[in-house]
Amino acid sequence: MLAYRHAFHAGNHADVLKHVVLVQVLRYLVGKDKPFRYIDTHAGAGGYLLKGAQAQKKAEYREGINRLWSRPDLPEAVADYVRLVQEFNLEPGEDGVVPPLEKGMTPPLALYPGSPSIARMLMPRTDAMRLFELHPSDARTLAAHFGGNRHVQVLNEDGFAGLKGQIPPTPRRAAVLIDPSYELVGDYGKVVATLREAVTRFAEGVYMVWYPQVSRVEAVQLPKRLMALAPKGWLHVRMTVSQADQRGFGLTGSGMFIINPPYTLHQTLAEVMPFLVEALAQFDGAAFVIEEQPA
Repeated sequence: MLAYRHAFHAGNHADVLKHVVLVQVLRYLVGKDKPFRYIDTHAGAGGYLLKGAQAQKKAEYREGINRLWSRPDLPEAVADYVRLVQEFNLEPGEDGVVPPLEKGMTPPLALYPGSPSIARMLMPRTDAMRLFELHPSDARTLAAHFGGNRHVQVLNEDGFAGLKGQIPPTPRRAAVLIDPSYELVGDYGKVVATLREAVTRFAEGVYMVWYPQVSRVEAVQLPKRLMALAPKGWLHVRMTVSQADQRGFGLTGSGMFIINPPYTLHQTLAEVMPFLVEALAQFDGAAFVIEEQPA
């Protein structure tokens, strides 16, 4: 499916939730001081120009990252995520090296990093990344963004099908992000089938699945279907920030389902989700849910 471009949605409330979770998972894995592989089945372009025509069409980032950009009261985990986005907005020096973010410095919000860029900022440079992107233009942009780094492999292929060839990795540590657009209803079934096979082949992997909160029965059922794949060792977080339109359409929120989550993740999310709901709410009924089944 080649119509979808994440640039139209970059930095929105769904990206905020997805990337807060991603940062916490990767921080935990990096803290173990053992190499691991990062696999992104729907990697996108790597970075997005928020002043560009696509991002400006609906300017969804204004109700997402923009609401957090200059707040001085961010919880630690949210501040960590925002700092990474701020660093992505810094101009490189004459030597091509991006200077460190100075304390109290808030650069203009012009760019938003995709998940692969956030992962690269957190991971050791020698750890492997496998990035799938089916859209040819975005795949070219992604490859150019990583500048031929030999540890990063960009594949202009279907990530659902390609994941099988990447697991189990050597050594047997990996974080897998599965976040298709779900514009095609068949994506919901593909997520379940892909994850079922992946868990069978590589049960110890950390799997992160993002999904939209929309008026589709498949979206409502997806978390329950994922729970059945991993009776133990999962965490589910969902955030609702807006209402559907009069026809019942619209992205009202999103969720993340994590198999083999870090043991620290539940407590961190319990601390930050009330803040995120308050900060990103677009109606009085904004809310969140956190569910967990420990291993």
